[in-house]
Amino acid sequence: MLFNSLSFAVFLPIVFVLYWFVFHKQLKGQNILLLVVSYFFYACWDYRFLFLLMFSTFLDYSTGLAMFDAKTKSWKRFWFWLSIGVNLGFLGFFKYYNFFISSFADAIGLWGIHVDYWTLNIILPVGISFYTFHGLSYVIDIYYDRIQPERNFIDYSVFVSFFPLLVAGPIERATHLLPQIQRVRVFEYGNAVLGLRQILWGLFKKMVIADNCATLANLMFNDAAHQEGLKLVMGAVFFSLQIYGDFSGYSDIALGVARLFGFDLLRNFAFPYFSRDIAEFWRRWHISLSTWFRDYLYIPLGGSKGGMSKKVRNTFIIFLVSGFWHGANWTFIIWGLLNALYIMPSIVFETNRSNLNTVAQGKLFPTIREFFAVLITYGLTVFAWIFFRAESVTAAWIYVQNMVKGLLSKAAYIQALDFTLSTVGWALPVLILFFISIEWLGREQQFALQRLGERWKQPVRWVFYATLIFLIGMFMKTEETPFIYFQF
Repeated sequence: MLFNSLSFAVFLPIVFVLYWFVFHKQLKGQNILLLVVSYFFYACWDYRFLFLLMFSTFLDYSTGLAMFDAKTKSWKRFWFWLSIGVNLGFLGFFKYYNFFISSFADAIGLWGIHVDYWTLNIILPVGISFYTFHGLSYVIDIYYDRIQPERNFIDYSVFVSFFPLLVAGPIERATHLLPQIQRVRVFEYGNAVLGLRQILWGLFKKMVIADNCATLANLMFNDAAHQEGLKLVMGAVFFSLQIYGDFSGYSDIALGVARLFGFDLLRNFAFPYFSRDIAEFWRRWHISLSTWFRDYLYIPLGGSKGGMSKKVRNTFIIFLVSGFWHGANWTFIIWGLLNALYIMPSIVFETNRSNLNTVAQGKLFPTIREFFAVLITYGLTVFAWIFFRAESVTAAWIYVQNMVKGLLSKAAYIQALDFTLSTVGWALPVLILFFISIEWLGREQQFALQRLGERWKQPVRWVFYATLIFLIGMFMKTEETPFIYFQF
């Protein structure tokens, strides 16, 4: 069931009515309802994998209690590593088995040794990377005595499987979400309105910007061997807009839906393309994953302590693991490596925390220096996205090689412009400019529409919202398009 589907448009109001009008005085009833509808939501993808989600939930719940009640440290350590091993084992099997076995055979082949191997036609369970990381953070926090285990199985199950975040995050922490599950929730009209605004903007990002940018991006990446120059540059730019509109759009919808039920989920995006350096970009892109790796991998490895060599080593480890988390392909690892290289100068010269505020904070326009810093950072990010999007390292290399060709030809610019406009028309560039403008105006808020139009008269606000709805209806694709991060 997709957020941008008719079935979800029916599902959400039904759950909302039951939640606030039938079970509004029963916290336990609300939580049971959330668990049931979350499992139904997940089963709509593939009911067979619902049992894997339930098993993972029961494993980590039981492990938490077993560690807390363990008589000795050795037994506590045993339960901890059992949970870690089983969780990573499932993740490794479903997501990485074919990658590991084929990479091993290729490596052996370099020595002239031929190995027959079998790949499996494995279906990747939707959201497995996300709910596995929910459980891992919970178990790790209990092991290090940061939290106590949750004894209410229903409450813990809701924490793992809450349907807005189940399939593509954000990656929640028990310390943040579990207390909200356990306390009485009261309907707040203002918060619900804020949630609807965030859902509306998320749908606009996904259905108008991302899905339409995908048209030209897919065309270029699927035929890079026969294209060159500015066309491929435009393809990479359109993909950068596609992945941002798609993933941050999903996150906006998830956070907005959670608001409707009285929950505050972790923020996942903070206008990353307005970053002035790569370090700032990674503080603003997929925040829940970046902070997860920081807290559960980077800091345990020693973080920034122990000298520059360890700091550099730990940074490379984080980005390589982050790339590998995204998928079983060398393209993701190279993408992670590129970002590690990008951020390295700021690590070495200790300037990685220079830009902690918002660009042009309190002003309408950035300075010339800020503008070029944002432009350079965006350019580096777009280049790295080429490897993220390409089907293979070879395809990415062909894309980069052909992209460089023809960049100095005036005719190539005219051809690229004509090709782009003939492919996506004039409307999409105008919509992208509108989108960037709204994001820029709202960049100091939690999401672009949070406070936009607060001082407008009510009819003007309603016209603006109606315009967004009209644009969604006008430019949405006729077929339902999945979110990119469902595959991770």
